[in-house]
Amino acid sequence: QYGIVLDAGSSHTNLYVYEWPAEKENDTGVVQQVEVCKVEGPGISGYSHATEKAGPSLAQCLRQAEEVIPSQQHQETPVYLGATAGMRLLSLENKSAADKVLSSVEKTLRSAPFNFQGARIISGQEEGAYGWITINYLLGNFKQVLYQWQIHTESSACSTFETSGALDLGGASTQITFVPDELSSESPENLLYFRLYGKDYLVYTHSFLCYGKDQALQQKLAGDLQASTSTMETSSLLDPCFHQGYQRTVNISDLFKNPCTSAKKKQFPFSQLHIQGEGNYQKCRRNIQKLFNKTNCPYSSCSFNGIYLPPLQGDFGAFSAFYFVMNFLNLTSEQSPIALDKVTSAIESFCTRPWHEVKTAYYQIKEKYLSEYCFSGAYILSLLENGYEFTEKNWQRIHFLGKIGSSDAGWTLGYMLNLTNMIPAEEPAVPPLSHGSYVGLMVLCSLVLV
Repeated sequence: QYGIVLDAGSSHTNLYVYEWPAEKENDTGVVQQVEVCKVEGPGISGYSHATEKAGPSLAQCLRQAEEVIPSQQHQETPVYLGATAGMRLLSLENKSAADKVLSSVEKTLRSAPFNFQGARIISGQEEGAYGWITINYLLGNFKQVLYQWQIHTESSACSTFETSGALDLGGASTQITFVPDELSSESPENLLYFRLYGKDYLVYTHSFLCYGKDQALQQKLAGDLQASTSTMETSSLLDPCFHQGYQRTVNISDLFKNPCTSAKKKQFPFSQLHIQGEGNYQKCRRNIQKLFNKTNCPYSSCSFNGIYLPPLQGDFGAFSAFYFVMNFLNLTSEQSPIALDKVTSAIESFCTRPWHEVKTAYYQIKEKYLSEYCFSGAYILSLLENGYEFTEKNWQRIHFLGKIGSSDAGWTLGYMLNLTNMIPAEEPAVPPLSHGSYVGLMVLCSLVLV
């Protein structure tokens, strides 16, 4: 059987095709990704001024899915679209444009030969929870007791199994999700309850809108511009988070148009801002630090902006942009996780390289993306160290994950597993025996009788 999920993110959309053997729906690890297609162009929220084009932009990837999935199964293959923080922001900024984008997307998905199951904006909390379900499902952390030839003792039935926390970073939001050690009644809105395979999980999750890497950069630029003197006559800004020799021009109206930066808006005597790179990592980190308000915490412990965060617990899988940025910087080695001080010095030395040298070394990468790796690397360290307070001691419990097996780490698989009820709340009462096991059991019984 097959399922399709479209991840409509803030910067682009990916279509994933999943496959599983029809008779084995409730076994952990049987669902696997067989195809991923990156949709050309911006994320669907980028079509706010031409909403009718949002749906047709998906057509090429839907055709690719038609080729991968056998035609006789098209009609029974569910297709879901989940839109994340880019659309959450558009919905806050311009509700009618967001609705029109979604109806354009729905029209295209309905015209595809699959079983359309809905296109909606998912909440940040859902995004965090489904990412956590995905990585723990793929790591085999849920269904720990395999019902082959095991005799259940009280101790084995009650032993607790570790789950892995999930750290997700997109363009417009970031999520942290894990099972805390101690139960706390603080901030119940950040706690979710799951019952999976007969086990209960109380999961902490929080999504920070505007703290994805693209919106964080917008916030930083808006803050830097605001902090510059009110009499600022010149339209150029030295930016320590871009390489020395790099230049970029930004429209002031674009910088302040969305809900992440609109509060910082003020009048400037120019309509464009000319940014010049300075390549100073320490200064860049200090600028980024200002995005995290650590002054007010109404709980026993907080991450930032007054949001409750229980003590960090266990291992964490960090995926999406956490992985893409750290992988570009060669900092994702799984054999022996790299120590925090080495990660810091690697990012610092990358930031100090002059732009002409970086551009020559990575000529195959689009300039826009390449120019932002220094900022993104520094931002990831600030978010993890200053925002969530990972330290030298527990840093090596963060595993940067691109794929687990053949499947991408991300929220889409967890979303589909949930909507197709593929992870049962209760453990199967009697395990289904394979043909081979059944024959073996019959032979064993015959020998015992003899």
